[in-house]
Amino acid sequence: MTKDIDTYFNSGCGRCKLFDTPQCKVHTWHDELELLRKVILESTNLNEEMKWGMPCYSINKKNVLMLAAFKEYCSVSFFKGALIKDPENLMVSPGENSQAFKQFKFRSVEEVKSHQDKLKMFIYEAIELEKQGAQITFKKPEEYAVPEEFQHRLDKDPALKEAFYKLTPGRRRAYLLHFGQAKQSATREARIEKYLSAIRNGKGLND
Repeated sequence: MTKDIDTYFNSGCGRCKLFDTPQCKVHTWHDELELLRKVILESTNLNEEMKWGMPCYSINKKNVLMLAAFKEYCSVSFFKGALIKDPENLMVSPGENSQAFKQFKFRSVEEVKSHQDKLKMFIYEAIELEKQGAQITFKKPEEYAVPEEFQHRLDKDPALKEAFYKLTPGRRRAYLLHFGQAKQSATREARIEKYLSAIRNGKGLND
């Protein structure tokens, strides 16, 4: 993955084989991303760095928001977006099980310009929430359904089960969400298989 901001905007995130090609999603939304970056940097003192292959902006080492490029849009994602006042519902959750993240999607430079003031308001509020130490109350891991395929693995492998329940609540929750979001059993099985070693080694989804 890309670890340099300039490389990201020039060549892409490095998360797929389209890196440094005209088909890279970062190139598709280059002008929009550059304008969003300008809005963020000119209106705040947030620290800019690369995390997970994407530009991430933080204050006091706490993540506030990040930029991302997708096939049909680019976005500003707020780590505690669920706490931000959004009466016009301009932001959306990236998934039905998302409890904190909210995305502000953009599909043109004109759209960025027309919503620039609203975006700044969201950014300012997100910064204040972080300064105040605002926290989101997450559902406990035991409140999530364990996918049948994963439960089967846990039942037949006591060592795996022990390792999974030794993980922190946040790591267990992330795994259950990741496995459960797959609509097809084969996809769930593939996701589970991919992370068995990490679970046994006490690592989280993104470690």
